Order: sequence, then structure tokens, then C-alpha cells
Amino acid sequence: MDAVERSLYASIEVESEALGEAAMHLLKAGGKRLRPAFVLLGGKFGTYELDQLKRVAVPLELIHMASLVHDDVIDNAQTRRGQLTVKAKWDNRIAMYTGDYIYAKALEIAAGLEDPRIHRILSKAMVEMSIGEMEQIRDFFNSGQSIRRYLLRIRRKTALLIAISCQLGALAAGASAAAARELYNYGYNVGMAFQIRDDLLDLCGTEKQIGKPPGSDIRQGNITIPVLYALQEESLRTPLLQEITRIHEANGRTDVSTAVSMITGSQGIAKAEELADRYTQKALEALDRLPDIRACRHLRDIAHFVSKRTY
Repeated sequence: MDAVERSLYASIEVESEALGEAAMHLLKAGGKRLRPAFVLLGGKFGTYELDQLKRVAVPLELIHMASLVHDDVIDNAQTRRGQLTVKAKWDNRIAMYTGDYIYAKALEIAAGLEDPRIHRILSKAMVEMSIGEMEQIRDFFNSGQSIRRYLLRIRRKTALLIAISCQLGALAAGASAAAARELYNYGYNVGMAFQIRDDLLDLCGTEKQIGKPPGSDIRQGNITIPVLYALQEESLRTPLLQEITRIHEANGRTDVSTAVSMITGSQGIAKAEELADRYTQKALEALDRLPDIRACRHLRDIAHFVSKRTY
């Protein structure tokens, strides 16, 4: 992971001062680096060569970083991980080009990989992520969306990149197709649990824990799974819909504490936690079909961490 971190810093060196500063600001803000960790652990199921795996791990983290820069522009977010976002510290134009630059660097590094399967999987995932982002914009303040629609969206936005992190680590190391498939299944289910937990933290966490004000999702119009479950409660549906409409009419520039209190006081929280636990269990079942090596035990630990994390 230290080697991957050094490669991440080296990858965003650029002659343009503004572009370099903006990209470095995002990198220094930190992050869990889960995607590179999944690549390296996936590589343990084949012939582990760090230089080869870095060509997968670094691009995947860069793709994730670039998506965050663009997300913050769409969401008009001021803080992330307790730091000013690129768009807040500079402006939307710098943020968009910073995100584009980081995407381009990811592809440049990945170009050194010879396996065409890796390029097909990576490019398809980037297409799906873009579709997921567009679907989220289309569904802003759409309180009538189905739970199935929400799950498909987070599959594209979050779970897919985590799934292919596990899968591509295995493929880059020459692991068997069966191992790569089970690692994909593991990553997909961990990714779904990760996003649901993220949605819960946005409502139940503190600003210190999550690095941004609680209730940011509903303020931006992002209707998440705890909200959808809360809206299923007959006694809560009408007043909560009224609050969502009020927030929408104010373009999010209003207090959202009443809506947050309604949701956290509903069964939506417990139901969302139960759903996250089901995805975690599916991830653990995928590991049961893999060789019981040390990396498998680490992946099991990460699944438990994701399902119970508080930051």
C-alpha cells in the first residue's frame, strides 16, 4: 500500500500549476484506499507481482478520485473528508478539468497492461459509472422511485468499481477465471453494503465522523434507501413528502434537520442496516468458495469493517 501511495502521488505530477495543486489537494485529503487494497489482495490468488498490480491499483483509485471531483460539482458540495472540495477551493471549471485530467492519467497508466480483458472490463465499468451518475441526477428529489431503481443506481455508481478492483487484481496476477469470478461477487456485495452504510452515515453520523454536514444527501435531492423505507410508513409518508418538497423548493438552501429526524426516527434505518447486512453475508459466502489463504481472511475482515464502519 505504501508503494501504491507513492505511485499515486507520482501519477498526478503535472506542469500546470493550478491543475497539479488541485489534484494534489484531493489526494492529500486522504481516503480509505479500499480499491487498491482489493486489487492487491485479489493478486494474492495468482502470481503476485507488485509492479504489475500497481498498474491496476493506481488507475482504479484515480478513477474513484476523479468521480468524486465531478460529484462535488454536481452536488455543489463544499467539504469532503473534512476538507474543502476542489470546486469550493478553486471553482467549477478547475474542478471539472481536474477530474478529466485524473481520469486521463488513470487510462495512461492502465495502458501498460497487456491483457485485453482488463481494458474491456475497466472501460465498461467507466461507462456504467457515468450512467449511474446521470440516473442519480435524473432522480434528484424523486421520492416515487422504486427500491429496485435505487439498488441499480448504487450498483453502477459504487459497487461496480469495488467489484472489478477485486476481479482485476486476480486477472492481472493470472488467477483462475473461477477465482476472479468469486472475487467479483465478493466485491460487488461489499460495494453494495458500503454504499448503504454511507447512506446511513449521512443521516446518523456526525460532521466529524463523515467529514461533511449530516443530511447532505437529502439537501442535494439524493433520495437514499433509508428515506425510501421511511416513506413506506403510512403515518410518516405525508409529512416526510412535505419536508422533501419544501427542501426541493428551497433548492437545498434550508434546514434539513426535521426531515433527518423523521427518517432516523423511522424503521428506515433498521431496514437499511438489515439490507446492508444481507449484502455483507453474500460477500462472505463468496469467500467460502475461494481458497482459505491469508488474503481471504483479510477480505473477510474488510467486509466486517465495511458493514459496521462509523466513518
